[in-house]
Amino acid sequence: MEEIIMNLILHSGEVRSYSMEAIQAAKRGNIEEAKELIEKADKEQVESHKVQTSLIQNEAAGNKAEVSLLLVHAQDHLMTSMTLKDLAVELIDIHEIIQSK
Repeated sequence: MEEIIMNLILHSGEVRSYSMEAIQAAKRGNIEEAKELIEKADKEQVESHKVQTSLIQNEAAGNKAEVSLLLVHAQDHLMTSMTLKDLAVELIDIHEIIQSK
C-alpha cells in the first residue's frame, strides 16, 4: 500500500513541478515551452488518476484501505496539483493574450 501511495505523491509532485515551470516559461514569454510543460503535467496527472482510481476500486470491492496520514498527504498532493495545473493553464492563456497585443 505504501508503494501505491508514494506513486500518487510522485506523480502529483511532477504535475506541480511542470505546472510551475510552465508558469515561469509563460512569464518569460515562451508560450510554446509553457504549453509543452502543461502537456507533460497532463501525462503525469493521468498517472496520478490511475493510482487514485485503483485505490477507489479496491475499496469499492470491499478491500478497505487503512486511512493513514500518508494517504491523506497523497490525496492532498493530488488535489493541490490538479488545482495548480488548472490555474497554470489560465495564466498561460492570459500571458499569451497580453503578449499578442
